[in-house]
Formats: sequence, structure tokens, C-alpha cells
Amino acid sequence: MFVYFEATTVILTLVLLGQLLEARAHSQTSGAIKALLQLVPSTATLVENGVDKIISIDKIQKGYLLRVKPGEKIPVDGTIVEGNSSIDESMITGEPIPVDKDMDDKVSSGTINGTKSFVMTAEKVGSETLLSQIIHMVNTASRSKAPIQKLADQISKYFVPIVLFVSVLTFILWAVFGPEPAYVFAFVNAIAVLIIACPCALGLATPMSVMVGVGRGAQSGVLIKNAEALEKMNKVDTLIVDKTGTITEGKPSVEKVVATDDSATLDLLPYIASLNQYSEHPLAEAVVKYGKENNVTLTKVSDFEAVAGKGVIGTVKDVKVALGNFKLMEQLSIPISEKLSSQVTEEQEKGKTVSFIAVDQKAVGFVTIFDAIKTTSIEAIKELQKYGVEVIMLTGDNQNTAKAVAEQLNLKHFKAECLPEDKLNEIKSLQQQGRIVAMAGDGINDAPALAQSDVGIAMGTGTDVAIESATITLVKGDLQGIVKAKNLSHGVVRNIKQNLFFAFVYNIFGVPIAAGILYPFFGLLLSPMIAALAMSFSSVSVIGNALRLRNLQL
Repeated sequence: MFVYFEATTVILTLVLLGQLLEARAHSQTSGAIKALLQLVPSTATLVENGVDKIISIDKIQKGYLLRVKPGEKIPVDGTIVEGNSSIDESMITGEPIPVDKDMDDKVSSGTINGTKSFVMTAEKVGSETLLSQIIHMVNTASRSKAPIQKLADQISKYFVPIVLFVSVLTFILWAVFGPEPAYVFAFVNAIAVLIIACPCALGLATPMSVMVGVGRGAQSGVLIKNAEALEKMNKVDTLIVDKTGTITEGKPSVEKVVATDDSATLDLLPYIASLNQYSEHPLAEAVVKYGKENNVTLTKVSDFEAVAGKGVIGTVKDVKVALGNFKLMEQLSIPISEKLSSQVTEEQEKGKTVSFIAVDQKAVGFVTIFDAIKTTSIEAIKELQKYGVEVIMLTGDNQNTAKAVAEQLNLKHFKAECLPEDKLNEIKSLQQQGRIVAMAGDGINDAPALAQSDVGIAMGTGTDVAIESATITLVKGDLQGIVKAKNLSHGVVRNIKQNLFFAFVYNIFGVPIAAGILYPFFGLLLSPMIAALAMSFSSVSVIGNALRLRNLQL
């Protein structure tokens, strides 16, 4: 008489051991989220009436003055109002070199202060902070499904009935043709088939890779909103990039203000500085800053309007003022003299951005603005082109400036004087050609194009609207982050395919062996105990392979 009490015990033990190993490995996949959570300090130093007081981080409100001492983690997002320091932002941007911060510079929660002390004002607290948004985004993306998961789900749909059929068939064949005790052999082998074919590994193959990959991206400043974007990034063959704030630093500075009447140059500055104080555009901020540096007093503006992709108009001191490109002048029916036009063209051919100044329907001068190309842009574009990605620059700037910038970046394709709808239509056109298009931008005018693209990439230094419209956000805000996103996507997709291979190869070889295919030739049978061990090992091997993504070089 055969007894199988010990087999039952061993099978249960091995299954539980497998689940334990799986749980331990699974917990490591969420290590990035745990590491981000550990960046949040529990307390902060409040400066109240000149006295320092320790308070819980959940008590911080907007407007509070907080002292950050050397080596401390910054508690919330805000601006430095006293002192300066160097900040280690590697936990958010992935860049190891500390960043120097001075008065009026922004600082983010979770980053680490250097050797100096400073006072900051709290601007974003609780769930509004960058760190909280990163944690939320990583959590959401980790739970989302990649399109490749549909393949695994579809296979599982047929896989389970097939395994049940094979198990029943195994029982029948052994019961009819097997040696005595035939029914015992039939029962044991049928159970072995069911145990070894447990589709746990198949179900884990995709989500484990996505979870680890999203966490790895977050550690390098690449925030993925969902798994679909992570997978699609691997297929992208065309990248649309904006110029200002994406290719360039996004910190433009006014080089000069030129009036048709040279003596009137300083008279124009109060008008254009006041007009731009209501605009969010980086070029507008540059004009306002230049005005303040020249001791201009900003005055109230009425009838202010920002004309997307063209410029701004409004009334300053009862005078109608317009500042923008040629398209704005054309829209307002303002004539441009040949002399003024040639002066502007000369500046544009040097790669500078020029805005016409019009007062009371008359073009009276221009402002020249220079925005340096990011040092990482040229190298990043080269790397993307090596991947076979065609990079196209679409900018609202004029043809001459766009051409000068494109030549510096070695870009073959670019389009100038693009309005938001032009960028949108260009992406639609490329998609109709069968292209997989990614769009990188940072402004409000980029939001429609970001939403239309297959993969929208927002610069973390840009506007909230752009970030909300995108599926990938680059915390540092430079094109090198797109190279990281491409590397990450390629690594994750490859890892998912490896996991699916591991999941299938166990079943392809394991199920026939468990059914007893080796018995007629070698007299070998697969014990249900070994089947349980193999089933557990398949799940652990899938998770172990996914964990390799933590060391992926981006």
C-alpha cells in the first residue's frame, strides 16, 4: 500500500516556501518607492518672530519661514529668502553633482542641504510637493498595465483550459495504459501537471518589470505616468522638440532694447516691462527682469492679452502697446519699415530671438533676447539619432533664429513660426504616415501637442499644464532625460520578454515531463513535490530577473 502523507506535506511546504521567496523578492521591487518615502523628513525648523521652533512636517503651512541646517533634508518645496547653499538633488534628478542655490532660487522637498544654513519660505506643502507627486506617479504607473500584458492575458485565457485538458488526458492515458497501480500513477501525474503549470510566473512577468522599471526611472529623474508610455517609448522613431526651455536653457536674458529713434530706447523699457509682468512665458520674465535691473517701475496694465505663439498686447498708461513676432504685427496690421526689418533679421541670423515693439499701431523698435543652448542638448540629440530617432524642432520663433539653432544642433528638419495648432497638425500628419511620435515641450502652448503625441514628454522645469498633458516628465528638464527614458524603455521591454520566455519555457518543458512523457523511454516520472518546487522557482526566477532592472545603466 502506497501512502502520500509526506508528499502532501512537502508539496505544501514547497508552495509556501515559494510564496515566501516570491514575497521577499516582490518587496524588493517596490524599493524605489520606499526609498522615496524615506526622503521625507518628519520634522522641520520653523522661524517665528526670530525664534527657531521644531514642528512636525504635517503642521507646515504655505508662507511659513523654515530654517534648513547643514546636512538636513529640505521639508517642503519653496524659495530661499535668506542665505545660500549647495543642494544634493541626486535623489530626484539622478545627477550626483550638488547644485548651488542662492536667494530667490527654488528648492524641493527630499533634497539634502550642504554645509550652509538658509531660510526658505514654504510654497508647496503636503501632496503638492514635487516629492509627493513623484511618489504618487510611481505608485500609479506601477499599478498600470503595459500593452504587452494583453498578450500574456490572452495566452492565459487559453492556457488554463489547455492545462486542465492535458491533466484530464494524462489521467485517462495513465489509467488505461499505465502499469499497476494505474489509477495511482494517473492521479499523481495529473496532479503534477496541474502543479507545475500554475501560471503565476506568467502573471508576474509584466507587472514586476514595470514596477522595478518605473522605480529605476524615478531615481534618475524620469517620471513615468503609465506603463503604456514606458513600452511605447521603445517604439518611438520621431521626436518633436520645442526650442525655448527644451533645447535652450529656458532662462533667456535681454541683450538690448533698440528703438527706431535711439534716444527713445529707455522710454520703451517701462512699457514693455509693465506689459510682460502678466505673462508666464520665459521671454516675458526676461524682459521684466531686465526692466527691474534698469530701475523701471512697473505700472498697471489694462486689456492685457497673451496671443498664443505670437506675443502680448495691452494698454499701458493709456497707450496701446504690442510686443511680439512678425505674425503679431501682421495680425494687428502694423507696418514694419525696411530698416527695422533688416536690423531684426541681422540679429535673428545670430540665433537670437527678437520681438518687435509697437506703440499706438506703430513699430518703434525691438528687443533682442538670447537664450543659450543647453550643454546637454547637442550630445543628447546625437545619441537619439544613433537610436534611429528622427529629431524635428518645431518652434514659434522666426525662420532665421530657428535655422541658426538647427545648424548648431545638426538638425536636418525644423519648422519655424509654429503656432500651437501647427505643432498639433504636424504630429497628426506624422502619425498618419505610420510614425510613432514623441513630443518634448515645457509651455502651455505645447500642451495640445503633448496630449496628441504617442508619448508626451514634459520638462519638469516647465508649466503645470504641460506636465499634466504629458505621460513622461523629466525632473531636470533637459534632452539627456529623453535618452534615459529611451534606454529605460528598451531595458524594460527586453526584460518583460525575458520574463515571458522564462514563464513559457518552464511550462513547455515541464508539462510534458509532468505528464510522464519520459517514462516509456527512461522510466522517469516527475514527483508532484519536484513539480511544486519547479513552479515556485519559475515565479522567483521571473521576479529575480525583473530586479536586475534596478542596476540598469541609463
